[in-house]
Amino acid sequence: MITMEKVEVAPQETMLSLIGGFWIARSIYLAAKLGVADLFDDQPQTIAQLAAGTQTDPQSLYRLLRALASVGIFTEVSDQHFALTPLGETLKSNRPGSMRCAAMAQMGYDHSLGWSNGLHSLKTGEIAFDAAAGMPIWEHYAQHPEDGKVFSDSMTSMGTAIAQAVVASYDFSRFNTIVDVGGAQGSLISTIVRANPHLNGILFDLPEIIANVQVDQNIQPVAGNFFESVPTGGDAYLMRWIIHDWNDEKSSIILKNCHQAMPDDGKLLLIESILPPGNEPSPAKFIDVIMLLMAGGRERTEEEYRSLLRSNGFELTRVIPTPSLLSIIEAVKI
Repeated sequence: MITMEKVEVAPQETMLSLIGGFWIARSIYLAAKLGVADLFDDQPQTIAQLAAGTQTDPQSLYRLLRALASVGIFTEVSDQHFALTPLGETLKSNRPGSMRCAAMAQMGYDHSLGWSNGLHSLKTGEIAFDAAAGMPIWEHYAQHPEDGKVFSDSMTSMGTAIAQAVVASYDFSRFNTIVDVGGAQGSLISTIVRANPHLNGILFDLPEIIANVQVDQNIQPVAGNFFESVPTGGDAYLMRWIIHDWNDEKSSIILKNCHQAMPDDGKLLLIESILPPGNEPSPAKFIDVIMLLMAGGRERTEEEYRSLLRSNGFELTRVIPTPSLLSIIEAVKI
């Protein structure tokens, strides 16, 4: 019997592997930006075909795809012939749950600017992107609509899968009208209402967003600013990935406006990541760093949400995990 000795990996090799995560992410960004995955059907493609479709140098593209094949995004089925893997399929455009825009947004110019200036946040507590760009990220998106569309599309695409997870995890049938505060293009409220046809929905967001939305007949688009007021008329108010965008002071303004609009027996539903305690790994802990650098917001623990809600007139009643990264934080008026 042959006994295989266990080879220990040196800490330096482990650290290099972690640092190499940046190389992988940037390579994914390049493939996403070029739209390589969109060029595949059910058949392998040659580098010549892919280079023609992306207007790139064949051998340079080959080197990129060879690297990405080593982490399972493509597979080289024969010499310079590539096929798309199930993982690579997530980079196709216009697919439910597509991650193409997410790759482009997270590794694009704006986020790179925040990370490159990250020491500013760590030394001052201020927003790195604002200091580097001279404006908040939301103003940048308004002035650079192409960047803004990529970010918005990434949220919509990821939001589709999250919306399905939320509907599968929470009973909305008890409500009559749900107000989606900061609901963007309406993917969440649309998914909820379609699963509960008796419901009416109110989709609330900024005028420039509401002007371009198309929603089902029983969903009413309403324009406004949640820092000023929130529509009345709902018995449930929900926000997905809204409170994490803001510090406690600004989050309190939003929550107080919801409190004022809600009936006494209404429900508040925050759909957010919950930071796990201690050293438990979680993508939310790195998303928290992104919020520090890019928007001035933060991810929170359950106790931090409980405290934030209580200080604004709510009692956290329960946290419902979903099959996604996000949980449903349910609260009622005190």
